[in-house]
Amino acid sequence: MKWLCCQLGAREHYAIPRALYRLGMLGSLVTDVWVPPSSLLAKCCGHTSKLRERFHDELRDGPVKAFNSSLILFETLARARGLTGWTKIIARNRWFQRKVVSFLRSQLRKGAWLPRSFTLSTLNSVKERGSHGALRSQIVLCSYSYTALEPFRYAKANSWKTLLVQIDPGPEEEKIVAQEAARVPQLAGDWHPAPPEYWAFWREECKLADRIVVNSEWSREGLIRGGVPSEKISVIPLAYEPGIGSGRFTEPRLQREYPDRFTFERPLRVLFLGLINLRKGVARLLEAARILRDEPAEFWMVGPVEIANAGTSANGGRVKWFGPVTRNQAAGFYRNADLFILPTLSDGFAITQLEAQAHGLPVIASKNCGKVVENGVNGSILDEPSAACIAHAVRDCIASPDRLEKLASGAGVRDKFTIEALANQLLRLGATL
Repeated sequence: MKWLCCQLGAREHYAIPRALYRLGMLGSLVTDVWVPPSSLLAKCCGHTSKLRERFHDELRDGPVKAFNSSLILFETLARARGLTGWTKIIARNRWFQRKVVSFLRSQLRKGAWLPRSFTLSTLNSVKERGSHGALRSQIVLCSYSYTALEPFRYAKANSWKTLLVQIDPGPEEEKIVAQEAARVPQLAGDWHPAPPEYWAFWREECKLADRIVVNSEWSREGLIRGGVPSEKISVIPLAYEPGIGSGRFTEPRLQREYPDRFTFERPLRVLFLGLINLRKGVARLLEAARILRDEPAEFWMVGPVEIANAGTSANGGRVKWFGPVTRNQAAGFYRNADLFILPTLSDGFAITQLEAQAHGLPVIASKNCGKVVENGVNGSILDEPSAACIAHAVRDCIASPDRLEKLASGAGVRDKFTIEALANQLLRLGATL
């Protein structure tokens, strides 16, 4: 069985194609842009450009197809036409799907992904015997949600199996964010729900998928509430391996030391890293920072800001804003923080939890994401992602540096979150297809 992975962006550091490549089952990784360090595009990019991260050394010699020139043209035209927001997102998704289908069609004509013992003349003989469909069923097209519709239509026309990797809980998540936007309109800014066609396309993807992979029980429950049949859904957590291939986190895990007590000169350094938006619970986190403004804690906000009035929203809380960073820069924040916090209202998984754990960093997280935190072992789980609960959890850490040190010693990436574990689960899932 050969797997074809269609991936817009560098989600999960290319974990699924890497897992399949180790198994010898990756037919192709089809992605929007691929930037090997020795390429002209990499040399043209600055060292802080995120484009330089669109590569993984483990797939250096792998079957990767990208559309670098076409993507640059698309982005240039989109900027010239003033495309923004959902209009641009949907246009980019459609562009990628067209490129994927065109590539798949050209490769199929060449007899790609057939067993090594097959030639095109053998394939013609198979067609005559009527077993062509059985041969084609040994190909699995794996695509991420919201960019899978046209590739899935093409796959079904060729009797391939289809696997949808769902990145979030779908429209149920949007309802949660809409409620939060109504609660804090001063932070919502220009947030808008997705247009109806976005969800219509997604529902068609779900229908065409033979199986749907989600990364957490939280996502599974959301999809079921959204009308997706439970028997189609498999839960496979994200995988993360520090320091393998990507040039990231290559240092030994930091042995953390905490002061005997936190002071205003040496406060508890609480890190939030990721998209700074309502979905991630940022409004509640800033409210908690205001509650704790007279206590020795400071909050580091690292990532693209997607809320309005960010500069004034903390209103006296000890909050520092750092903006977007590269992966290597993010590593410095993980090293220097005392605690990682993720009060998310909804996340398909949140791989930042694993990144923090890889650095030996205790995590405070909500229940609305992948289950990485074991209460009292490597962090703590919020009863609910409210400002009061967040402030209470942080206050406990301020009062007990020795408890933080214990949680840090229990931190780490568990075996179930490794690429090897992911490969084994994909192997089992492939057998059911």
